[in-house]
Amino acid sequence: MNLTQDMHRIEHWADTHHPVWVDFLRMALGIFLFVKGVMFIQDTEALQSIMRNSQFQWVSFGMAHYVAFAHLVGGLLIAMGLVTRIAILFQIPILVGAVFFINPQRGFYSENTELWSSIIVLILLIVFLILGSGRLSVDNLISRPERDILY
Repeated sequence: MNLTQDMHRIEHWADTHHPVWVDFLRMALGIFLFVKGVMFIQDTEALQSIMRNSQFQWVSFGMAHYVAFAHLVGGLLIAMGLVTRIAILFQIPILVGAVFFINPQRGFYSENTELWSSIIVLILLIVFLILGSGRLSVDNLISRPERDILY
């Protein structure tokens, strides 16, 4: 089988096994990422600290902009269910970095809520990368004929 057939099989399986509550979970994930993006932009002291402590200030400057942009735009896209898988692909490297490189420095104890929230968000991103956007999404409205949307 080729990759296209495999993708269609996965999409068909995800569409037939996708309860509506999962769509609300996807929306909540997108809103959470958007809010994290806003918080990231508002925390200018942390951004300046990242820049000061980095050997490559331009790289950290670019990464800070990438994280903010990806969370803001990607969070909205995931919440609306528009190009969900592509938006998730831009989020996953950020969350992998947060889970394996940034948050573990603070320790694995239960009070490190940033680590645990990063782990949960990463797991949800992987789940929605497989499941896709679902019925309550802009992707679904675009891809379905008009008669199918109403039923």
